[in-house]
Amino acid sequence: MADPMFSVRGLKVALPDMARKPAFGSAPKIEILKGLDFDLPRHQVTGIVGESGSGKSTLGRALVRLLEPSEGAVTFDGRDITHLPEGELRPLRRDLQMIFQDPMSSLNPRRTIGAIIAAPLRQNGMAGNLAGRVAEALRRVGLPENFAKRYRHELSGGQRQRVGIARALALAPKFVLADEIVSGLDVSTQAQILTLLEKLASEMGLTVAFISHDLSVIRRLCKQVIVMRHGQIVEAGPTDKIFAAPRDAYTRELIAAIPLPEIDAGWLGERQGKEAV
Repeated sequence: MADPMFSVRGLKVALPDMARKPAFGSAPKIEILKGLDFDLPRHQVTGIVGESGSGKSTLGRALVRLLEPSEGAVTFDGRDITHLPEGELRPLRRDLQMIFQDPMSSLNPRRTIGAIIAAPLRQNGMAGNLAGRVAEALRRVGLPENFAKRYRHELSGGQRQRVGIARALALAPKFVLADEIVSGLDVSTQAQILTLLEKLASEMGLTVAFISHDLSVIRRLCKQVIVMRHGQIVEAGPTDKIFAAPRDAYTRELIAAIPLPEIDAGWLGERQGKEAV
């Protein structure tokens, strides 16, 4: 892949296994990611999919350096960020933003929506015309300007998630990590948020890693997909090709679990025919 946004080689992440922590001393580490190699293309939405415990969220956090790799290399926009100290990493944080799964826990209940969106702008030296920047961020995600005066508890789940998107995009980042951002929403609101994210990614030229356990969501939104299981990549490539001809048995299981209207009818018929034989 020419000039990817991320280039990842031999990525391993080991985390403390608190279930085995002794009464005294540190907990032993368990390897979560087991030597991943992949590139993340620019200006596209790439899906990272797998069941709970597959390592997809750990991978996302390693990309934005909320977790430091144990081994391997992570190159972002041509720069090796694998073990950058926080002082050197801080200027890059503006370009590495994250939309969290649960806006109820990621939005401060004591601060107005306007203050929440303004906080990263202040921290990154963009305090000029702050009210105007906050208003523009709200408009971008389909919320009225007067929402800046509201608090978290006054918003619906979908509105809170729009605020999370507005906060992440206020800095005009190069890369956005979206971690299970529609899993707690009803189907109708999910569709609205996915449409909004797709529109903004196209308009702003964003590179997005979209983490989900739901392949039907991945199929709708993502041009590329990475399928993970037990801390390893079992399959990766263009979404349409993987859905049309999945090579790995685990990928086929995930696709077969999608509600029937979402499954490629030709592949399902072929699969059922082989099983009948």
